[in-house]
Amino acid sequence: MASTSTLLMKTIFILLIFVSFTISPATSTAPEHCGSESANSCINKAKALPLKIVAIATILVASMIGVGAPLFSSNVPFLQPDGNIFIIVKCFASGIILGTGFMHVLPDSFEMLSSQCLEENPWHKFPFSGFLAMLSSLITLFIDSMATSIYASNNADGVVPCGPVNGVTLPTKVDDSAQLLRYRVIAMVLELGIIVHSVVIGLSLGATNDICTIKSLITALCFHQMFEGIGLGGCILQAEYTKLSKFLMAFFFAITTPFGIALGIALSTIYRNNSHSALITVGLLNACSSGLLIYMALVDLLAADFMGPKLQGSVKMQIKCFVAALLGCGGMSIIAKWA
Repeated sequence: MASTSTLLMKTIFILLIFVSFTISPATSTAPEHCGSESANSCINKAKALPLKIVAIATILVASMIGVGAPLFSSNVPFLQPDGNIFIIVKCFASGIILGTGFMHVLPDSFEMLSSQCLEENPWHKFPFSGFLAMLSSLITLFIDSMATSIYASNNADGVVPCGPVNGVTLPTKVDDSAQLLRYRVIAMVLELGIIVHSVVIGLSLGATNDICTIKSLITALCFHQMFEGIGLGGCILQAEYTKLSKFLMAFFFAITTPFGIALGIALSTIYRNNSHSALITVGLLNACSSGLLIYMALVDLLAADFMGPKLQGSVKMQIKCFVAALLGCGGMSIIAKWA
């Protein structure tokens, strides 16, 4: 079910991007340079293609390492999901996701939707990026809440709480099931947000013929995808999916950016990063993706850990996890300088 939902949403977003980039706007008052590649020494289509192929391979490997590391860590005793080291690594990964939303996705959306290649009205007169990020966060909250409520109501009937055992009441099985559902909702929604962002950045890289940009992006995206994969892999591990579901979710994450690059190569004759359709479509998708990622990182990941019993019972662990989250955000901020 999880992998089917992820595949369906991924297909919808890819179709939306494809249609938007192949249809030109009926009217546009954009400057002449919009929709065309600037004439500089870095534009070289012949040299760009081999670099894009290298990007596909290296980013695929980096993504597989990132998302696979937490999944295989379940076989390492000191990296079990309930251990201190796992919680610290998870907070580091959550900081990476938070940094991705604030330092990569949202700024890109603001830049695209405020481009001079778009009309003054309405794009320069209303902050669409901030509005959609806010709306996306609220919708994510609604989905998160409704999924949990529906599950709880469907499983409330027929549940008889156990009596006191040694003076302690244990309706424990119900609580564990509810928490497991939360982990599964988090993993699915987080993967959706990451997939949208990954397709967009892969598409942009695959469509450009600027070899200077491609060279700098390869390194940045390898680190980006690897660290983001660590965060997603940790969530998938906690969700306790079947082995097949874990493999499919990890597989979809790993191939999304390489697939986006391949799609960009295929559409390179009609797609331009600064075209009217591309700026609007990618800008709006980035705004929605940023709101989702920021909400997930702050509410479902960091807040859930910091307000949980494990960290609330240890000030030292809180400090360690806070530093780990700061390092994750800082790492993505540094990468933002390259990308």
